[in-house]
Amino acid sequence: MPSEEVFSPTVAVLSIAVVLGVLATMLAAEFPFAETARLAIYGHVQKAMFLIAAVAMGSSLYYSEVAGFTPCDFCWYQRIAMYPLAVLLLVAVVTRFRIDPRFIVALAGVGLAISIYHYQLQLFPDQAQVCTASAVSCTVRFVEEFGFVSIPLMAGAGFLAVLLLQVAEWRVNYLFAHDRP
Repeated sequence: MPSEEVFSPTVAVLSIAVVLGVLATMLAAEFPFAETARLAIYGHVQKAMFLIAAVAMGSSLYYSEVAGFTPCDFCWYQRIAMYPLAVLLLVAVVTRFRIDPRFIVALAGVGLAISIYHYQLQLFPDQAQVCTASAVSCTVRFVEEFGFVSIPLMAGAGFLAVLLLQVAEWRVNYLFAHDRP
């Protein structure tokens, strides 16, 4: 499928770049002269988390509905974690309400754990089959970009970026509360 030949590498690069960008922002916010970075994190972190969750949700729908990839059991479990996260964050952005971090951490943490397990199943497919009842094996790689980026890795990168943004928000709140420049 021609559109998938462009879509998958783009999303693969984007998923890794987002995690690296969030890490760089977290590091930049630690410097005393980085008031702008801290204000950006404080004021826009939920918007960034929503954008990440929405792109992940849209990408999963693209892979199943447009590219025709049938999701395996663990892909469904990751969707079960990502879709409500995107909806909760959308509501937060629209209503300008801060979501309790427990909900974000719970959904993203569970999703990340499932993504890691699913990715290692793809790396080591000789393990006991846990997805034998589904139509698609959990070890099948529909996408493999750059020799290591698969759909579970991209989903895991989305969950990790959301978790890192939540940690960044906690850190910035701590810095503001302790009057550290």
